[in-house]
Amino acid sequence: MKLISKDLIIREIPIFANLSASQFNLIREKSSIVEYKKNEIIYEEGSAPSAFYSLILGRVVIYAFDSSGAKSILEYLHRGKYFGIISLLTNEPHSVTAQAINDCLILTIEKDDFAFILKKIPSLAIDLSQTLSRRLKRKDIHRKTIFESTIISVFSSYSQAGKTIYSLNLALSLQKETHKSIIVLEIVPEGKSASLPQKLEVDERSGRDPILRSDNLDLMKDFILKSRFGIDLICFGYNADEGFGIKNLIGALSLLVNDYHYLILDMPSVMDPSIFNLLNQSDSIHILTSPEPVDLRRTANLVERLKSGFNFQEDKIKIIINEYKLSKLIYEEQIEILGKNIFATLPKIDFEFADRIVLDNATCEYAKAIRRISRTVGDCQVGLVLGVGGAYGFCHIGVLRVIEKERIPIDVIAGSSIGALIASLWAIGKSSDEIIEITGEFKEPKRIWGLVDLTFPLLGFIKGNKLHKFLRKHLNNKTFYDTRLPLRIIASDVKRKEPKVLDKGLLVDAIMASCSMPGVFTPFKFKEETLFDGGIINPLPTEPLFKMGVKKIIAVNVTPSREDILRQYDKLKEQITVKLPQDLRKKRWPDLRRYFKDTFKTNILNIIFSSVEILQSEVAQKEALLADIVLHPDTSGLNWLELHKAQEFAKRGEEEALKKLDKIWQIINE
Repeated sequence: MKLISKDLIIREIPIFANLSASQFNLIREKSSIVEYKKNEIIYEEGSAPSAFYSLILGRVVIYAFDSSGAKSILEYLHRGKYFGIISLLTNEPHSVTAQAINDCLILTIEKDDFAFILKKIPSLAIDLSQTLSRRLKRKDIHRKTIFESTIISVFSSYSQAGKTIYSLNLALSLQKETHKSIIVLEIVPEGKSASLPQKLEVDERSGRDPILRSDNLDLMKDFILKSRFGIDLICFGYNADEGFGIKNLIGALSLLVNDYHYLILDMPSVMDPSIFNLLNQSDSIHILTSPEPVDLRRTANLVERLKSGFNFQEDKIKIIINEYKLSKLIYEEQIEILGKNIFATLPKIDFEFADRIVLDNATCEYAKAIRRISRTVGDCQVGLVLGVGGAYGFCHIGVLRVIEKERIPIDVIAGSSIGALIASLWAIGKSSDEIIEITGEFKEPKRIWGLVDLTFPLLGFIKGNKLHKFLRKHLNNKTFYDTRLPLRIIASDVKRKEPKVLDKGLLVDAIMASCSMPGVFTPFKFKEETLFDGGIINPLPTEPLFKMGVKKIIAVNVTPSREDILRQYDKLKEQITVKLPQDLRKKRWPDLRRYFKDTFKTNILNIIFSSVEILQSEVAQKEALLADIVLHPDTSGLNWLELHKAQEFAKRGEEEALKKLDKIWQIINE
């Protein structure tokens, strides 16, 4: 198994994401990438702590044996997950066994090196202790039945922000998408009644008050309410004047993390130090706000207070815009007031379905937004990558056709060059059939020249104005904010010689930048930057999705193999004639334009494209290592310039997707 960039891997491990350059270099120096074969044991239950592990590629199963010797699977780990830390921190034997399900690459830091790192980077030790301390407590009282849990607090700087409905629907959606154990903790201020028991239809099951007010943790189990919707609920009374209440709740969390994969805390909107202390027990804090300027400013102040006054890490804080109030501010203006990126936006609710929206009105925009959030939180996002390839890129349409028919969940999409165009059309809501209709504009070979506007070849011999007009016709003034799922378009920065990931502004401009093949199109001016074809650096842009934390990536590589490209390249070289001056003398001036058109069509464009293709093929093979599955349609007998054969290309893509459909579902369901 080939290795991939260690620097990239380290940057994408959450606990290392915010390190300084010197700290990063220390991690790089002390770590190594180790390959484990299928079914190989990484460490065994009862063995001494050995190392810090972070999964790069492959899958790992975590299991333990109960008192009767029966094997109990606790968790399946995928890319980005780290494990073995608790044993390192406590110096106690491993309580579980970790085994490779398939061939794996794992970033490893040996025990002594990890201890050295914690001494050199105290902030890392503090972060780990805050995140994991609750999981080290009370194990003598209650044995863990799961491997890893996540605590999410839902908070707002003011009441009526919609946080309780959000908490409920996030929990319901998480259960539906991950099939894992979920409990909601409704933290109820003194003098108020709990609202979630009624919304989950569990309040009529007992004649007693559902709110736990005692400081006796032994009673907690009796207060856990089981709903018919697959999630549990516990209502916890909160009194600001009684410090033991919050301490008691923190103690309760240390028990609940043994049994639940996700704990959703519906927090009271109280700016109180004890509440902030409870927030600090969370792995993530979702702060809800309306899009009105006054509420955005309140939220910005809250975030600043959490960071400066309570040392909250910024990446733990997620801003959720709830559009229950109308605002004239555009997305960019909202970000400017907040001073922080927006994690998600919740459309206005149809109050006919105001409680269990993700179940009762699953097709509404609010439910769709919650689903995207839950798949992000639940580490089950599926990303689709569409590679470069001229007309070969029409294979992508066939893959999309299978995705639509089989209802394969796609949460984010990325593309370079032709892949960027297809990805954009699909992201704004056009179906595969509608995209095929658009390709009908090239049903005759000569139609391609309708996109060509020749210019003096100083930086490229095609200006691109006609291509821009074509894109504007089908994308209008759509921006990245208008897409129905996150979209990333890749271009190449000429000056910096690095990839440029575009996710803001007009889609037409981003696609023009991504399609500007050097030597053919003049470079595209995007704001203050000069950009070229994204396929030059990222022909199969898996890395941008990897950096986003997408754990399951389907990549469609339509670039022919190196051998196919070389054969085609040799054939094209034989076609080039050295009699150009003599031919030109025989041509009359009116015929020159047609002569150059034919020459470019059969020779120069093909030579340029084939030369670039050879390089892209090698890079795409490396980028494919970051994908969980790669679809590589058979394009033999077809040419990159045959735009009029879109139906045939799409058919090849569809055949490849159907051939690997079982593997796709296996990746998604793991």
